[in-house]
Order: sequence, then structure tokens, then C-alpha cells
Amino acid sequence: MNKTKISCAIVTALALNPAIAQEQAQEKTAKAQIETIQVTATKRTESIQEIPVSVSALNGEALENLGVESFTDYVEFLPNVVFQGTGPGQNEIYIRGAATTQTNISVSSVQALQPSVAFYLDEQPVSMQGRNLDVYAADMERIEVLPGPQGTLFGASSQSGTVRMISKKPDHSGFAAGMDVNIGSTKGGEMSNSVEAYMNFTPTDELALRVVAYNDKQGGWIDNILNKPGEGGYIGSAVVIDRISGGPLSDPQNTPVISPKNGKLVEDDTNDAIYAGVRFGMSYLINNDWSLLVQHTAQSLETEGVFSYDPNLEGESSVNRFTPEDNDDEFGLTTWTLEGRLDKLDVVYTGGYLDREISSTIDYTGYTNGGLFSAYYVCSYGTYNDGNVAPEDEVCLDPTKYYKENTDTTRITHELRFNTDVDNAWRVTAGIFYDDQELGTVGQFNIANTDLGAFNNLGKFLPGSEGINSNGGPFESGVSFVNDVTHTIEQVAVFGQVEYDLTDKLTASLGARWYQIDDIFKGSTTSTDVSRRIAAFGSQDPAELDLATGDGPGVLQAAIASGQLDVSLLDDSGTLTVDDTIFKASLDYKMNDDILIFTTYSEGFRPPVTNRQGGDLASNQSGAFNGFRIPVYSTTDSLDNFEIGMKGDFLDGILRVNATAFYSEITDLQTSRYDPTNISFLVFTDNVGDAEIRGVDADITWLASDNLVINAAFSLLDTELTRVNAELAGIAPGVGAQLPYSAEFSGNIRARYYFELDNGYDGYFNASVSYTGDRLAGMSMDAYVTEDATRLIYGTGSGLPIQNEAATYDGTSFKDSNGDIFQGGRYIQESYAIANVSVGITKDDWKAELYIDNLTDESAVLYIDTQQFTPKVVTNRPRTLGLRLSYDFY
Repeated sequence: MNKTKISCAIVTALALNPAIAQEQAQEKTAKAQIETIQVTATKRTESIQEIPVSVSALNGEALENLGVESFTDYVEFLPNVVFQGTGPGQNEIYIRGAATTQTNISVSSVQALQPSVAFYLDEQPVSMQGRNLDVYAADMERIEVLPGPQGTLFGASSQSGTVRMISKKPDHSGFAAGMDVNIGSTKGGEMSNSVEAYMNFTPTDELALRVVAYNDKQGGWIDNILNKPGEGGYIGSAVVIDRISGGPLSDPQNTPVISPKNGKLVEDDTNDAIYAGVRFGMSYLINNDWSLLVQHTAQSLETEGVFSYDPNLEGESSVNRFTPEDNDDEFGLTTWTLEGRLDKLDVVYTGGYLDREISSTIDYTGYTNGGLFSAYYVCSYGTYNDGNVAPEDEVCLDPTKYYKENTDTTRITHELRFNTDVDNAWRVTAGIFYDDQELGTVGQFNIANTDLGAFNNLGKFLPGSEGINSNGGPFESGVSFVNDVTHTIEQVAVFGQVEYDLTDKLTASLGARWYQIDDIFKGSTTSTDVSRRIAAFGSQDPAELDLATGDGPGVLQAAIASGQLDVSLLDDSGTLTVDDTIFKASLDYKMNDDILIFTTYSEGFRPPVTNRQGGDLASNQSGAFNGFRIPVYSTTDSLDNFEIGMKGDFLDGILRVNATAFYSEITDLQTSRYDPTNISFLVFTDNVGDAEIRGVDADITWLASDNLVINAAFSLLDTELTRVNAELAGIAPGVGAQLPYSAEFSGNIRARYYFELDNGYDGYFNASVSYTGDRLAGMSMDAYVTEDATRLIYGTGSGLPIQNEAATYDGTSFKDSNGDIFQGGRYIQESYAIANVSVGITKDDWKAELYIDNLTDESAVLYIDTQQFTPKVVTNRPRTLGLRLSYDFY
């Protein structure tokens, strides 16, 4: 292999944006240059360097060489993308700093807050709040990331960007097959292993088939250790229980508590994850103009344990859990695409059907430290639960709890679009889109201690039957509360984009999308007939409104009349309908064959969200909660984006620089809300206010020599809240505060050196370092409250840093353990850097590679999870040494 071919292989394997290949030349000394990937970011196939859109793409060979298996691996090389969540299949994506409070996983299905980033597998949107489909990256053609609003072409949930995983399609050129094997050993954890295989064959000239199968067992490294109260373990605190419950205990300082036990659950390396799946593809060439593609993907993801550690315990791999945790996530996705030509129009009809089933069990013991009725559920006191209890006999019992969820999701989409000839001076993309999503979920909460007389045989029933997915009860005797809802979203949209070459160098484009979305929320909880309540707000029938929240005659009518509750988007049946038109416009100027400059204005949105407890009055009517009612729905939040960018090749094609500067305005930013002093709030969606984001994205590829390629990328962000709604003043951070989860600076640098060996062997060496700066956790300034509770419950603090943001936090009605008023602040997710190295040899169609991921054994703070009212730290896998083998034959 000559050095030119070596350099081509180097860059192809590593480049983030471009694939690298040699110029077609006869001389052995022909100089290697950067060749661009063809992408479909504009819904037509175009060069990544010639479209006036900021886009990153990693091709299949680079994915394989970088060891990318899931989207979390890919995010490591995308500084402007953040993946936050509590483990595989339980994450959300944020792009360019447009982030808000992470959804509580135990209510994400019923809360219905829509993602701000659209996630696609091929042509099918598969986004889901809090539980984005975790697609294993097997046999992928490429992954595309489009930062900034993409709503005109990709619709709702493309507010701040779109991520597309593009699978390899059946190839009509002939037979091909291959296999990849990986085995790895994690420091302090279990072995991991994976197998992937594909086969492509062509029974006839017109028919091509492709089959892909994979199985990946990712060994755990988090240990569930024995709970030792007084040694960092869970003691429990009657003071915490009393103050969040409104002070029902006589002497909480001296009320005994019974600590939970987990002796039967003690186990090392508990957090296993197993991905298993298969994909079938069929491509049929109907004639010279028309073709049909049908694919089916089936995948299961099984996890056990948790992917976080308890910072109150020694080390960074230990937890105390009191209920076995698991998450089973299965999906089947069938997609179809019919492409053809009608005279001068390219026609594409594509559709898909997604069927997803989730079954989870979560340790919910931490609810004891956050719910208004905690004392009622776990303590024996006064005249509650066990009759008349003398003050000296009051006691708080074992707080062990669990949450079980079964969620089924179906989604069917259809899109018909037309493209004019790309060689025209004017070009049009236009189409119509239909989307029908239905989510049915049953969540059962075991909250009360069943040793208390009031809870030893609950047998709960649901008060409503419309839209439920269970038989309505009775539920298991230990179940205290149930969410059983069906959420349907129907969308129809018409979209189009026109491009016109004003000159041979200057092109203008204008896009628009009209949409209508119907949001139908039905079901029941054990306390509320949700269907009847929402219908009452829609019809405004006085008799039904009087029954909706139990506040008495005329109260809700007055709240609606005064504007305190907005119900204008609901029809008589309670269906929420919203429609609007969004726009996108751009100008691009080709300075020469190598440099493109562009400027873009674009709009994105997320639709309104119906709250199942809408209209409820705050249980605590003091301070910030005086007179506050849960909104019936949150309103649409929108993002207006302005950007200017440059894409250029320099130094005879060996240096590529792509950079974009942007400014975004978010109006009525949606967020999740939970207030521990207001059980009626539980978790719902509200609009926190407005925000601004300024930033720069850039990536650089440099072919430093015939044997060395260097890639770098960075993101600079300046985010701030510019308006905070009055009801969240003193609870959310104030004007000027930073948005959560996104660092002011993130970046990475990667290098690959290729060398020749004897006897036809070639070798290579990879090295990469990625850096993520400090980030703030969440949109509520409750870190000091959480930290004070942690010290009382565990006898020690978490040691996590807190950024002070206000002299007073208005989200509580009680004082801290020293009798002082709580200050406002958020936890800091501290910066980290992760280094990976690998060395490999190749010959013909096989490859062997030794790798070390997380070379310095960095324990990164990926996400601080406070959903259990004390902090848990989601972290990365420790140092892992492994071997990859691959073989392809044709």
C-alpha cells in the first residue's frame, strides 16, 4: 500500500465531518485530499460541504474504527451535543445549550413533555421524552447531527436540532458478509463482549437482501454494598420527613427511625446492559425509475441495577439500593420507502410503524424524603394509621419503596415529498407529513409501609375508566398510587423549501411548514379521573367543573374567567389543538470552489403539554405558592435562531475548517416542575420564561502528513435566562442565570497515525482526548435543600459543589437543620477529560485492534440525578482494556 492510500485510510477511519480519500490520479505520488460525505440533511442527497446548513456526519467505517456502539459513544466527539439521563434507554438529547430540567424517569411517560431534539432512525422519528430510543449502532451507513432548528423539514421536536442514524441498505452489487467481535475488561467490573454480523446477497438483479444481527453484553461496575447506617449509609431522618410533611410529628428530633436493609441485594457489578437485535432489509428495483425499500428492525435492551453512584459513600462505584432495579425495553420498527421519477420530479413516499414496550422496576425509597404525605405513609403518630399514638411512642418505619411501570408506545408516520431537478437554477422540496403517536402507560407506586394498619391491604381502584390500560383495579395490596393514562398525538403538516440561484455564486432559500397537532390525554390516577377533568375544562360545564378538583361551586369558573387558568386550546371533549406556521430562510455565497459562506434564520417549536393534575390548587398556600394553580397545559415554547457559518478547504485540500456562530432566542421555555412541599404538584410541565443562547461551533480536519490526520472540534456557549415567570421567581434561577447541562466550553482532539509493516500488513495508532466543562444541574435552585436533607439522612453530605445563585430559595416553607433560611443554588457537574488510545493491524479484509478506553480512569460527573431527593452521580465506565477483531469478505 503506498503512502497516499495509507493517508486516505487514516482519514476515512477517523474524521468526524468528512470521509477522507485520495484524488483519482495515476501517479503514486498523488496527494491525498479531503473528500466530503453525501448527506440527506435537506431531504435530498447533497455534499456536506455544499449545503448552507451546519451538519456533522460520521460514516460507517469511522464508526467502526472509533468503536462507536451507541449514541453515547458518538456524543463524546460532538461538543455541542449533550446526552443526559440515568442509564441506557433513559436519556434525553440536548443540542447547543437549549436544555431544561431532566424529566423524572418515573413519570416521564405520563408527563408528556416533548423532546427538544428530534431523533430519527432512517426516515422514522423515534423520539420520546426521558426515554429516547437507544438504537445500537450496528451496520450504520452514517450518523448525521443537524444543530439548530430543523422544524421546516423535520417538524415538532426539532426545536434545537435533529439526530439521524442512517442504516446501511441492501446493496445490489453482489454478495458481502462480515463479522465484528469485541471483548473488554473493565477495571473493578465485569467482562464485556459483543458480536455483530451482516450478510448482503442478491437473489436476482432486481432484488437485494441484507440481514444484520448483534448481541452486546456490557458488564457492570457499580456495586450495591451493604447499608451501614452511620458509616455513610442510609440512616433516615424524622426531621426531614416531618418538615416536608407539614410538621405532624410531636418531637421529630427524637423520633426514632428504622433504617432500611439491603443484605439480600448486596452484589458487585450490578449494572449489566444487554443489547440484542436484528435488522432485515429488502431493496427491489421495480424498473429504471422506481425502487422499493422495506426494512424491519427488532431490538431488546435489558438492564439491571443503576448507572450512578451514591456520593455519600466511599469510592465512586458504590450504591445502597433496597429494591432490585431493572429495565426491559423492546421495539420493533418497520419502515418503507418508495422512490421514483415522474417526468422532472423525484418522488419519495416513506412511512414507518414503531411498536415499543417498556417494563421497569425502580427503587423508590427516596420518595420518603420528598413527598408531602411522607409521614402519613411511613410513620406511626397521632391518630393516623395505628390509632391513638402517644408522642413518646411515635416512630418512622422502614421506608423501602418501589415503582413499577409498563408502557406501550406505537407510532405510525407517512410522508410524501417531491424534489425538482438539482441542476435547475431553482429547486423545490415539498411534501405532506402525517404522524400518529399513542402511548399507554400504567405506573404503580408502592409508597406506604404496609406494617401500618391503614395500608396493609389497600386494593386501590381507579375512579375513571376512559383511556385506561388496566382493568381499573383492585391493584396489588401494597400499591398506594397508580398513574394509568393514554396519550395520543396526531399531527399533519405541509412543508416546502425553495432554493434559487441569484447568481452563479449566490443562492437564496426559503422554507415553511404549516402544522396542526391534536393532543388527546385520557386516563385516570387513583385520585383523579383525568379524562373527565380535562373534558370539564374543555366544555366548561359548570357542574363538571365543580367536581373537577373539589374546590367548590364556581371556583374553577372564576379561575378561568380571571385568566388564572387558560383553557382556550381545548375543545368540548378536552382535545388540545394547536396550529401554526414556521419559517426558515438562508443565503449562501460560494467564494470559490473550496469556500462556502452562509447565513440562516430558522424557527423551531415544541407543542403544548397537557397536565394530568391541571387546575389543582397548591397545597402550600404560602410565599411563592399563594393562589397558585397547576396550569391545565403548558404553552408552546419556540426557538428563533440566527447563524452565520463558513465551510472551507484550504492548503490544497489538506485542511478543512467548518465553523458556525449562532444566536438563539427561546420564548416560554418548557420545564419539568416538582416541589417537595406540594404533593399536588408532583411533577408537571410549566413555562419557566425566556432565554438567550450565543455560541460558536467548529470542527477542523488536518491531513498533517501522508501518515497522520488530526481532527479537532469545540463548542463555545453563553446561555442565560432573560425572563422568569412570576410563579417561578425564587424557585428557578433568576434573570442572567445559565441554562443547565451545557458547558461554556467543550472540545476534543483526535489523531490517527498509519504505518506500513512487512508482508503486506498495515498498522495504525489512534489517540483522542475529549473535554467537557462545568455544567449546572436542573432548573430549580433546590441544591441546598437537597444537600441539607442528605446530611440528615446519611449523616454526611455528598461533597458535590453548589453554585450559589440566590440569598433565599422560595420553594420551601421550612428552614434548614440549623434554623436558617435556605439559600438558592444548583449542583455543579464538574468538568472532566477522557482519553482513549488504540493500536491495530490490518491485512486485506481483516483487522485486529487493542484498545484502552478511559486511559486515565477518569470518573466523570455525567449527570447529577436528584429525582430521589438526595443526589446520585451518573458516571462513565472506568478504564477498559479490550480487543476488537473484524473480518469482511466479498
